[in-house]
Amino acid sequence: MGFLFALIVSSIAGGIGWWIGDFFGLAAALMSSSVASVIGWWYGMKWNREYFG
Repeated sequence: MGFLFALIVSSIAGGIGWWIGDFFGLAAALMSSSVASVIGWWYGMKWNREYFG
């Protein structure tokens, strides 16, 4: 369950990062999406431990 929750949070964060980075070009969209996905994964695992674990 924790993996699935972190995956969902990471995907949403990556999509938001892509949307923000797309204003500046493809490379910026890729970079911001990658960074946002990693941050989303970290927060997803953190929230999973705090609220579901």
